[in-house]
Amino acid sequence: MSQKTYSIFGAGAAGLYTAWRLLDGKLEKKAFAAKQLKKGDTLELYDWGRYDFSKSHPGSRAAGARICTWHYRNDKNDSYVELGGMRYSFWDQQPPKDAPNPNGGLAPGHRVVTKTIELLGLDKYSVPFNVTGNQLYYLRSRNFYLNDITSNRPAPYAVNNFGASTTPDQGFTTVQNLATTIPWDKFTRRDWCRFYQDGRITAELPASSVFQKGDLLKDTGYWNLLYDQLGSEGFEYAADGNGYSSNVINTHAGVSFNINNEFTPGSQYRTLSIGYSGMFNALFDEIVRLAKAKGIHFRYHPDTRLHSILWKNDKAVFTYADRDNPNIAVGTREADAAWLAMPRAAIDLVAQATRFRKPAHSEVDVLNHEKVNLYLESTIMQPSYKVGMFFDSPWWAPDADNPAPYPAQVIGYTITPDAIATLKKQKFPASALKAMTTLIDVPYTSLQDMVGAIEGITEQALGIKQIKQLQVAARNDTIGPSVTNSPIRMVVYFGNNAREQKKTPIYGILASYDDEDNTAFWQELELGPDQQRRIPISQDTQPLEGPRRVPSRMVKMLRKMLAELHFGPNSDFSCVPEPLEAAYMDWSLPPFNAGYHEWAPHFDIGDVQRMIRKPSQLIPDTDADIFIVGEAYSNDQAWVEGAYCTSESVLNTFFGIKPIIDDAQYPFICPE
Repeated sequence: MSQKTYSIFGAGAAGLYTAWRLLDGKLEKKAFAAKQLKKGDTLELYDWGRYDFSKSHPGSRAAGARICTWHYRNDKNDSYVELGGMRYSFWDQQPPKDAPNPNGGLAPGHRVVTKTIELLGLDKYSVPFNVTGNQLYYLRSRNFYLNDITSNRPAPYAVNNFGASTTPDQGFTTVQNLATTIPWDKFTRRDWCRFYQDGRITAELPASSVFQKGDLLKDTGYWNLLYDQLGSEGFEYAADGNGYSSNVINTHAGVSFNINNEFTPGSQYRTLSIGYSGMFNALFDEIVRLAKAKGIHFRYHPDTRLHSILWKNDKAVFTYADRDNPNIAVGTREADAAWLAMPRAAIDLVAQATRFRKPAHSEVDVLNHEKVNLYLESTIMQPSYKVGMFFDSPWWAPDADNPAPYPAQVIGYTITPDAIATLKKQKFPASALKAMTTLIDVPYTSLQDMVGAIEGITEQALGIKQIKQLQVAARNDTIGPSVTNSPIRMVVYFGNNAREQKKTPIYGILASYDDEDNTAFWQELELGPDQQRRIPISQDTQPLEGPRRVPSRMVKMLRKMLAELHFGPNSDFSCVPEPLEAAYMDWSLPPFNAGYHEWAPHFDIGDVQRMIRKPSQLIPDTDADIFIVGEAYSNDQAWVEGAYCTSESVLNTFFGIKPIIDDAQYPFICPE
């Protein structure tokens, strides 16, 4: 048999995962034996950018595509802020006895990401990423905390039916409750897939409502439904207070129910203490190692963009372009199978160039078939903008030297294996240590609550000295976030998370975490008063270059808004200190044109997921091994889990590779 070449375009989460699993996956279906990579075969990885994978493969920015860990002074031992995706939902494979079966349908967590981190040996870096239970809000020029909201002190919105007396998320719950009598916490992954296809409004609605009982949610825009049911003020409160503008646009209503149901009890969020980009460095290293061990030629082509692609004589025939002139093809190559591990905007560019190649009779232009175009448009691109800052003190914290009038409620405590190990060395009581092993990763907002939980198990009081030891060992501050309706939208507090804690402490925050129309607010501040735009926005590939320095005018605007959030309305920007460093990532720019994606209404998204992964399935009498993988067309949009799951699905179905985990209760994409 002749030697094979497999080509993957995109070195982000989906591309790296696909390469790794092609090398490491185990054959489950013998009928696919010929499709497995063997000694002498070639595995190619192309990427428009150049990620900093290793000393032998350095780059301009951290690995991970829309994951981008930014360290102070670019020192990987110093504090960091995530300027892209930043966490995952932990899947507990050994939960407490009273928790759901970890392989059952109700067990929470991103199972493929959790398993990948385990298999890569990164468990030792997995740390809790806790969210505060008492968020700080600055909405309509009023500062208040979540726990302050009562009927006597409602939020500053004239919501119908006293809706401002409850949390802003209550608006989402009100709308969700129109659609099912089954408790949402009983929904499995399969149930959600069925709901996306068949879910309807089940409540009787008044004649004044635009929507009525029996309306399919897949054919309903979420923005339309929220506005119809909550009214103008109710919608504004939900939109402002949830922090994500992308969560309230006209997306597929059924999917939006799930997204806004996401932060539910039982979910444990984690990240990597080395930075989330570290997972992709580890994946790349493992790809290089496995290819060498198996005698497979691994060829990495950074600064190289897929330009166009056709299918001819059982081969993917593609042109490629150099990064310095990405719109002009400089060569043609062939592959036995090709993966487009890229988001919708990048695929659209490839389709655009392919459209002008005028395929011959024996060539198939897969991407430009009408139904493929239709399915590609089923996902909405959601622009996002993130600004990070480093300071020499945590001025936003309740225990700062001179606390702000409205500090972020970030102080928290979590019992971790490291905390237990530290306390064991300090001769902590054995009974308390044993009790703590049952409380690992449970977040506590106060030291008193954590001590009470331990003493409730041991039925023995801890001494003052022991409580002080526990306070130091288990201190694990939350990340907030704080929420405002100003263009910074959300602030996430990373604090001093340096791997080397003996260094001078540096404290990081995500000073602006926003999306949708807010991105344009910051774009206009990137240029100074005497500067003209010299790079077309349509050709500015800043996300590939890495974080850009925030100019002084933007820093001042950010300080102004942070001052309002933490010091009150009309506070002077000088209340917030000048940052040591500040940088931004504009994910609305190419080649991503979006920080994340979400499903549009009027699509059967299960069918889209199954068909778009191999788009030739949509073309009569055509079988082309050109695949599309990534977060954009997944069940877990905006998460690394979505990228991994679509990639895993392709390898299981079309290459006979055994699933990385038991997928009986956790389908990687919606099943038929």
